[in-house]
Amino acid sequence: MPKTTDFKTTDFDYDLPDELIASRPLEDRASSRMMVIHRETGIIEHKMFSDFASYVTADDLLILNDTKVTPARFFSNDDKIELVCTHKLSPLEWECLVRPGKKMKPGRTVEIGDATGTVEAVLENGNRIISWDKAVDEDTHGQLALPHYMNRESDRSDRDRYQTTFAREEGAIAAPTAGLHFTPEILSDIDHAFLTLHVGVGTFRPVKAEFIKDHDMHSERFHLSAETAQRINDTKSKQGRIISTGTTCTRVLESLGRESKDLKETKSQTDIFINPPYEFQIVDCLLTNFHLPQSTLIMLVSAFADPDLILEAYRQAVAEKYRFFSYGDCMLIL
Repeated sequence: MPKTTDFKTTDFDYDLPDELIASRPLEDRASSRMMVIHRETGIIEHKMFSDFASYVTADDLLILNDTKVTPARFFSNDDKIELVCTHKLSPLEWECLVRPGKKMKPGRTVEIGDATGTVEAVLENGNRIISWDKAVDEDTHGQLALPHYMNRESDRSDRDRYQTTFAREEGAIAAPTAGLHFTPEILSDIDHAFLTLHVGVGTFRPVKAEFIKDHDMHSERFHLSAETAQRINDTKSKQGRIISTGTTCTRVLESLGRESKDLKETKSQTDIFINPPYEFQIVDCLLTNFHLPQSTLIMLVSAFADPDLILEAYRQAVAEKYRFFSYGDCMLIL
């Protein structure tokens, strides 16, 4: 791959057989395989996630995203309208992605269970503001908005497995998938802290620009607490490593690291688009799943390690039949 700032979207492509896409999780969360990539030497190891703790030292701090996935996908009682709640402005006022949009002009109504929603406005991005006359029974009528590549509808088992064991802050549409591998038992032996980034539908949107510098990155809401900020600062001051769990944690930490390496409590939004070349300010190691070809996520990972090394790692993952995407295996980049 050329050493240039003018990367094309197609520079981050790779061939993936459909049978390697994991549409269901493994029975045991921690039984995934784990590729380990050593950036300085270019060495690639093939391990199991159960080996993860052996790569963590007493001075390191693991950062996890504690967002909780909500059942954000709904269908009208007549099955003619699909809604995905992207943001609750209040319990009775939602911002929604709707299909088909042409049927949902201002003033139009939609019924879900015994709740009636009215379209109040159409936003510039095409989303609708919908106000409800009463609370929608989300547990009964809501579904998880599983990624399209799973090629199936969500079921009750996904309510547990498409959720980290430490999820607590409701607001995500998609799971922070690198965190799905952890069990309470594994975390009990590792020094860790939490932040919150609510993963939105933008994480699945393809990059349509020919050159990645022309891509318009989506924005996501986050919160870094004062406690976690201080623990990160303390870890860095004693030369410990910050191990980021997934691209979501990485986006938050690097958004703040651009402003100051002395982190403070922050509640905001980030539209940071991390792609090569990029100099990381906070994150020292990255645990992440395998990502879609030509996605912003594989571009972030390619900024963390040499793009050619990442593409070689993906080639090996395909050859070794790793499981890909949300319910798949993971890689640890050191």
